[in-house]
Amino acid sequence: MKESDLLNIAQQYGNPLYVYDSEKIISQYNRLTNAFSAVKNLKLNYAAKALSNITILRLMNSLGSGLDTVSIQEVKLGLLAGFKPESIIFTPNGVSLEEIEEASALGVRINIDNLSILEQFGSKHPDVPVCIRINPHVMAGGNSNISVGHIDSKFGISIHQIPHLLRIVDLTKMNINGIHMHTGSDILDIDVFLYASEILFETAKNFKNLDFIDFGSGFKVPYKDGDIETNVEELGNKLSTRFNDFCKDYGKALTLAFEPGKFLVSEAGYFLAKVNVVKQTTSTVFASVDSGFNHLIRPMLYGANHSIKNISNPEGRERYYSVVGYICETDTFASNKRINEISEGDILCFRNAGAYCFTMASNYNSRFRPAEVLWHKGEAILIREQETFDDLIRNQVDVKNLFTSKEKVKVK
Repeated sequence: MKESDLLNIAQQYGNPLYVYDSEKIISQYNRLTNAFSAVKNLKLNYAAKALSNITILRLMNSLGSGLDTVSIQEVKLGLLAGFKPESIIFTPNGVSLEEIEEASALGVRINIDNLSILEQFGSKHPDVPVCIRINPHVMAGGNSNISVGHIDSKFGISIHQIPHLLRIVDLTKMNINGIHMHTGSDILDIDVFLYASEILFETAKNFKNLDFIDFGSGFKVPYKDGDIETNVEELGNKLSTRFNDFCKDYGKALTLAFEPGKFLVSEAGYFLAKVNVVKQTTSTVFASVDSGFNHLIRPMLYGANHSIKNISNPEGRERYYSVVGYICETDTFASNKRINEISEGDILCFRNAGAYCFTMASNYNSRFRPAEVLWHKGEAILIREQETFDDLIRNQVDVKNLFTSKEKVKVK
């Protein structure tokens, strides 16, 4: 997208504002499918938690993607967006048996990540196919907060518990149709990921009626110029060869599945915010915008580094700014960052704002969540309206007559 397009969209729909480029999403989807073109059966299941706007889900469905979901609400969003139940996989963590049964009743595929629920579900529903999430005890990502395959993770069934797992499957006679792992986000070392894959292949040998093996995702995308990223082409070449060899030994052409989220939508997203105040202190120049971690929490939560550009003055002299928000907390987007000279009223553009940005937004400080726009074929299409005060109080119960008189406090 051109910066002039973003400025026009901000003028048309106001700010703060999220904008998503459909062309970039499609390009990333095609890049990943091409990387694994040597695999006969490939299935990408878009991770809805990354960006769950129903229009984005419809776009993914139109590309032939399946859907990876982690809550019953995401399952229902997927069905509403037109996904067939069998194209949706439910991969929750720490949910109740009742929620899993509700998802199963809707016809979606089930992925279970703990022995307790596995035994309960298998005992009650032995004929329902189930995928099992394995924890390979491998941390393929670079950040312990977003890497979920390490030994102390709450996700997955430990590979050391495989004997117990097999005993449950044998006793319940349940049908295991898939094996799954997810090592976490920001995979840097392909060889580490391939090592974890070998653990998954070894585990898969214990099950004779598999339909698919799900390798998760977590592919790293660049967040700044010159930043490293996962070489999905190299990974595709190496893993495809190994997967095809495994299928020959297994005696069946299995489906190779992934659940990309960030890889598909992160770089397609832009967050636009207006500068309210430029404030000079004894040592810092602050650029305070009309947003905060209520809209974009990743820098505060994960230390995420989002590229920030002043698109109102793209050729201006670069100076050092700390970009902060209007929340009554410390809500720093960036400290001492080189940005083209900023004036009050300028529009700042945050890059890589497609994944885990709007979906993690809140109404903290009673602020409204922003609008969302899809840039599609040269047209800006509103896909979520900015919230209003009516939205803010919609589900509150205002008990007006509860406090009718001033209570006097007796002081002894």
